[in-house]
Amino acid sequence: MPRVVSIYFPDLPTDRIRRADPSIPAEQAIAVISKSGSKRWVSAADAAARKAGVQVGMPAAKAQALFQGLRMIDADPAADAGALERITMWALSQYSPIVAIDAPDGIVMDTEGADHLQGGEERMLTSIANRFRAKGLTARVAIAETWGAANACARAISRETVIVPRGETVRAVEKLSLSLLRLPEKIVGDLRTLGFKTIGELANTPRAPLTLRFGPEVGRRLDQMFGRTPEPIEPIRTAELVEVSRAFAEPIGAAETIDKYVARLVVQLVDELQRRGLGVRRTDLIVEKVDGTRQAIRAGTAKPARDVAWLTKLFKDRTEKIEPGFGIERMTLVAVMAEPLEGAQKSSSLVEDEIIDVTPLIDIFGNRGARVYRVAPVASDVPERSVRRIAASDPVEALWVNHWRRPVRLLARPEQVDVMALMPDHPPVWIMWRGKRRKVKNADGPERIFGEWWERNSEMAAVRDYFVVEDDAGERLWVYRSGDGVDTETGSHKWFVHGIFA
Repeated sequence: MPRVVSIYFPDLPTDRIRRADPSIPAEQAIAVISKSGSKRWVSAADAAARKAGVQVGMPAAKAQALFQGLRMIDADPAADAGALERITMWALSQYSPIVAIDAPDGIVMDTEGADHLQGGEERMLTSIANRFRAKGLTARVAIAETWGAANACARAISRETVIVPRGETVRAVEKLSLSLLRLPEKIVGDLRTLGFKTIGELANTPRAPLTLRFGPEVGRRLDQMFGRTPEPIEPIRTAELVEVSRAFAEPIGAAETIDKYVARLVVQLVDELQRRGLGVRRTDLIVEKVDGTRQAIRAGTAKPARDVAWLTKLFKDRTEKIEPGFGIERMTLVAVMAEPLEGAQKSSSLVEDEIIDVTPLIDIFGNRGARVYRVAPVASDVPERSVRRIAASDPVEALWVNHWRRPVRLLARPEQVDVMALMPDHPPVWIMWRGKRRKVKNADGPERIFGEWWERNSEMAAVRDYFVVEDDAGERLWVYRSGDGVDTETGSHKWFVHGIFA
């Protein structure tokens, strides 16, 4: 059974307003006011307004009287819907090939098989919540086996994330309010009149009387929530997305047949991309099965591409993951991310040296879930500040300028070591690092590096003395002493290993 992530934005209207107008102070309380004839009421309120007692549904005049500093802004449903669509498109490019709007205040996505790329479900959900928070959006994220369960849990929780383990759907939702079953308000009101309060109470009631009185909708929502009836997620599509598809009169399932039609779809997609002058960076293959479920495969490239053979290979390397079940009745290929790509004329190797393109290797590792990047120089004398990560295909526009050798591996953080060394400028005689005592056979240094006092006042007098040392086993390390060996204001005089040479 797939895993479905529901992302709920409880403060979408107020968050959108703050993003649109950064001049609004963070401490300013905001309420969004909707109108119906002469009636005006609060349709959304941010955390500050809710803390002051403002509630959704409250008359606008009462809210204004309750909190004099309240900023009241007219509702704009079209702008909210546009913001939700942009959020959904962003999530489509970042997390999963199957993402849809869960109107009016959320999105839903099928993440089956994608969580391992994020380090597991817990890390994936935490990352999603953190990234939305960084964008100024309050998000509640839940993952479950069904859309209905994930939707309900995301709206019921007070914390940022919740994970419903496999097989625990009933226990997770049985005590939740009926209002989270995605039924019309009229039906929810009538059910409450009859004494029903929770989803569990309704689920344990004989189905026939409910269907006779309320129609099939109650049973359908219960079956969807508990996974007895499939609820396919219809992926978001816009006019800007380049998409080709193929429907089959007879369902297909053989691996050779799937590969054959994938190749044909790639040709069609590349033809359309070429017509628009685009190259694809991220492509999704979505298969729709006879039982109404969908499965997706994503392939990415380090730079815009229109090479039919290469794109076909990227998908054929992964089509064994497709589980056709009772058969596939439709296949769709979507260019989720496309960028301008102009045709380049190839030069003869007799005129210019041939440039080796490592992009295919980057693509192979990237599609296996590996994090592929390269490092670029940064203008800083402090070693850990002198590099930054860039995309693997981006060019390095500058070079490191240094008269001293640098290690091939710089530790994420310098590791403190015990040493014996003469002060103030002699290298260590031995080093105790990671539980092993190493006798220093050769050494070179010191190289003195000063703190960046123009950036940080605390580094006004800071000094490090670096040495390249070789132990009796032939391993070469980059070590430094904090301070100049004389004045304690320049550093603690403790020793650290900072890098390893090849």
